Amino acid sequence: MTLNSAPMTTSAAPAATEAAARPVIEIKGVAKTYRTRDGDVPSLRPLDFTINDGEFVVVVGPSGCGKSTLLKMVAGLLPPSEGEIHIEGRVVTRPQRNVGIVFQSPLLLPWRSVLDNVMMPVEVKKLPRKEYGLRAMALLKMVGLIGFEKKYPWQLSGGMQQRAAICRALVHDPKIVLLDEPFGALDAMTRERMNVELQRIHRETGKTALLITHSIPEAVFLADRILVMTERPGAIAAVYDVPLKRPRTIDMMADPVFVALTQTVRKHFNVEGEIH
Repeated sequence: MTLNSAPMTTSAAPAATEAAARPVIEIKGVAKTYRTRDGDVPSLRPLDFTINDGEFVVVVGPSGCGKSTLLKMVAGLLPPSEGEIHIEGRVVTRPQRNVGIVFQSPLLLPWRSVLDNVMMPVEVKKLPRKEYGLRAMALLKMVGLIGFEKKYPWQLSGGMQQRAAICRALVHDPKIVLLDEPFGALDAMTRERMNVELQRIHRETGKTALLITHSIPEAVFLADRILVMTERPGAIAAVYDVPLKRPRTIDMMADPVFVALTQTVRKHFNVEGEIH
């Protein structure tokens, strides 16, 4: 990934090094302003960066800085006010078939079983049900939900519901996975376990991932590279490589490199705004 801001002087993360240096997502002068009755409300100042094939990039910033807006524009759910977003060389003008999205809330339909919830993108995109049904079961096995495929969302814990939501985002085999604060509503211990799980899923599937979060430790744990955003209207304050080997464990949060990078990122918010 390239940015206008100077990166931290560290070696590139192993996963990023292994990934082919082929841009999958290109953000070119993208800005967003909302029109309201009271006048224009700028959300994002012009952004320029790229994300390469297989990278796990995390955007961290304070509430209201435009992180979710950026994610929705990449997904094709919102149009930019300025600039262009390219996915695999094509300008994004509508929702993307090769993108999966995981939101903060699992958004599982309570009247559908876990398997039927996971299969929703297959139905919407009118994909072969038998073929993708096998893929859905394989994904449920990968995240430890085999045996729960006939259960309903209310019968699952919060962490299990988010695992099902991740399976739903992956079932149609998208090139890119976008994650909008997916573990923000979970308790601290469950969130740590889900971070480990998400890292494993990324390693096993090789997807290009873009995640937004308020949590600096979560960003350092998951990312190949971190984009630090300012308060609204959001802009990129800095970008940092994460020079930690994969797979990462919770114990690595005590590693001096992990602690130092966490402190470096946090310093941005001593001035820019509150963040944890």
